[in-house]
Amino acid sequence: MLNRSRRVVFLVFDGVKMLDVAGPAEVFAEANALGADYALSYASPSGEPVRTSIGARLPVDASVPELSDVDTLVVAGGDGLVSAPLPEALVEAVRSPGTAPRRLVSICTGSFVLAAAGVLSGRRATTHWRHAQLLARAHPDVRVDPDALFVEDRGVFTSAGVSAGIDLDLALVEGDHGPELARDVARGLVMFMQRPGGQSQFSAPLQVPPPRTPVLRAAVDRVCAQPALDHSADALAAAVGVSPRHLARLFAAELQVSPAKFVERTRLDHAKGLLDAGHSVTETARAAGFGSTETLRRTFGAQFDVSPSQYRARFASTRADEPSR
Repeated sequence: MLNRSRRVVFLVFDGVKMLDVAGPAEVFAEANALGADYALSYASPSGEPVRTSIGARLPVDASVPELSDVDTLVVAGGDGLVSAPLPEALVEAVRSPGTAPRRLVSICTGSFVLAAAGVLSGRRATTHWRHAQLLARAHPDVRVDPDALFVEDRGVFTSAGVSAGIDLDLALVEGDHGPELARDVARGLVMFMQRPGGQSQFSAPLQVPPPRTPVLRAAVDRVCAQPALDHSADALAAAVGVSPRHLARLFAAELQVSPAKFVERTRLDHAKGLLDAGHSVTETARAAGFGSTETLRRTFGAQFDVSPSQYRARFASTRADEPSR
């Protein structure tokens, strides 16, 4: 064995998302098959079995008060953590002296449990892109990074949605046992080596609340429907019948963004969709409104820290066989 046993406990509850438990657990189990020594167990606040998001019953090994010598506590996520008040027993479970681990981990919306327990106060954290704004509003003392796959801040690790938990646990294995074993785990699970934590949550589509102002809604709809059109300040304002200055005020007031930045974000989102579908970088630059491949590469790289061709190679659909250019 590579070192002494590390006890990894998954904190689960009724409605827990099964993939938030099974995916990360498989990373540790695969590492064990390759020589690591993680002792995996599952606990609920009461010690009773729980019903998962897919309806399966998940037995547990212990109640939270029975825990001791925990190396890594993993708090899984679940849809109910953002749609209903958090169970107090679940929040208290994180605060329990028996769960004082060397490192504390949340998967997806499990970050809401850590935040409610006060663990994330003053720390940087992330969660599923769909709920990042809610986490920031509910817990202004947390520095929420809405785009990162996973974040580490002083021994507390938070990850984005579902599959990002696998990336995070691969990073934990790498920290414990080095990159060679982590690479072997990724190969065994037929995965890419984990994406770096600072990499964007690529699959997150642009989220735009429907504007209340009819003029602004017309502008937003126009950009989203046809991102390749001329959407300069003058052109977009003329298209909806207001001055550029007035349109800029509407964007700032309702969407907290400038028209130019909104257009850029929309084009980037459209570009990701085209690359996902297998279109070449050249086709994508033209169809998304960037004008040239160089402009697309520069803008895409600045936003996502990866080139369009690298993104396409990693995430593109196998339906298209057009080579990347």
